[in-house]
Amino acid sequence: MEFLVSAPVIATQSLDEAREAVTQVYLPHDLVGPQDAMDMRLNAVSDRHMTLGFLTYQAEAELTMPATEDCYHVNLTVVGETQASRGDGGREYTAAHERGVVLSPVQMNRVRWTPEAEQLILKIPRTSFESHLSALLGQPVTEVIDFDFGLDLTTGAGRALLRSVQFLASELDKPAGLADMPLAREQLEAYVLTSLLHAGRHQFSDALAGSEGTRRLGRLSSVVAYIEAHADRELTPEILARVGCVSVRTLHTAFQDRLGESPMAYVRRIRLSKARAELLRSDPETTRVADVAMRWGFIHQSRFAQQYRDRFNELPSATLQR
Repeated sequence: MEFLVSAPVIATQSLDEAREAVTQVYLPHDLVGPQDAMDMRLNAVSDRHMTLGFLTYQAEAELTMPATEDCYHVNLTVVGETQASRGDGGREYTAAHERGVVLSPVQMNRVRWTPEAEQLILKIPRTSFESHLSALLGQPVTEVIDFDFGLDLTTGAGRALLRSVQFLASELDKPAGLADMPLAREQLEAYVLTSLLHAGRHQFSDALAGSEGTRRLGRLSSVVAYIEAHADRELTPEILARVGCVSVRTLHTAFQDRLGESPMAYVRRIRLSKARAELLRSDPETTRVADVAMRWGFIHQSRFAQQYRDRFNELPSATLQR
């Protein structure tokens, strides 16, 4: 599905024209791909808060982008997949409706597109984004928001982000829609920024969750934080009960009431997500699935593979090969 068809920027087969158009809308970059043999399309709308665009090359393409210093870029893959890397050695994989990436303003980034890949791409000025975060926190933000490279779009917060961006794009496409309602558009864009801050992990995440997360989780907040920080260590109901200063029975009841699952089911879900993140960024030539599984507490390889497939609809070996 093509987005923002009412706001076309360019449709071209020329590599040079494609490079120039994306440079004008997003950022300077080097583009490698077939010369005069692509079917590139770029649609985009901009205001002072953000640029939202739809981009596809319909050919294998690789973009190398220097640090912009003044803008964040968010790539949400809606068709196909991409491979991404950045200056600090980080590697990520994006897949339609599953993974995205946040390109840091202070790092070089490289993204390789498969021929069928299509993305919704946000360009957000640092001043707008960091001011928005400052308002949410009630305190100044004086440093770059250091997002993890990858965005998990399968979590509740990740799905909310993707839905909000798709909704914004569809509303901007409608006659007499958001494009003609500046106040409503500004409110929806603010919601997109808030969704992104909750969907991605960064140094302000805990402060952003703040009292709202504490109220929702109640006495579990310290236990959940402990699980996130120590997922690669021994975790038992007894250990978690001691962390929460409750009995094992109370721990089980609280997890069922607040999160709808047992403590160890929650631990397993977190460990599976962390194992997947490691597999996605690892080199298949030097990484063994068994080592990753063991590192995240999965001793029985066949059971790990089955639980992984149940959760992500593919085997861990397939994830590693991406």
